[in-house]
Amino acid sequence: MGVIVYAIALGFAGGILAGLFGVGGGILFVPTLTLGLGLTQLHAEASSLLAIIPTVVAGTWRQARYGNVRWRPAAMLGVAAVGGVEAGVAVAESLPQDVLRRLFGALMVLIALQIAWRVLRR
Repeated sequence: MGVIVYAIALGFAGGILAGLFGVGGGILFVPTLTLGLGLTQLHAEASSLLAIIPTVVAGTWRQARYGNVRWRPAAMLGVAAVGGVEAGVAVAESLPQDVLRRLFGALMVLIALQIAWRVLRR
């Protein structure tokens, strides 16, 4: 029962972050799935990608109602991302879990530095 409550709370928090900032899925889900639910890095990343689908659908529907979605660039981005996902999965499956976890951590640090840089430049 505790796992279900934890997963629901995690999904709710990820949805709030996605709605506010356009992020939240991987940044929030992957670390908490590995630490909180004990999933491997690979399983956490795959589960995070699946969990993002309803968030994307709901967010897109809501933002489209406001006229904020540019469908053509979004479609091109989505189609191109499919090839990137396939390549990323192949690489992720070939790497040891600790290397994959460190690469994910490095990505999070780089994103944090980029955000800090943008804030400090203002």
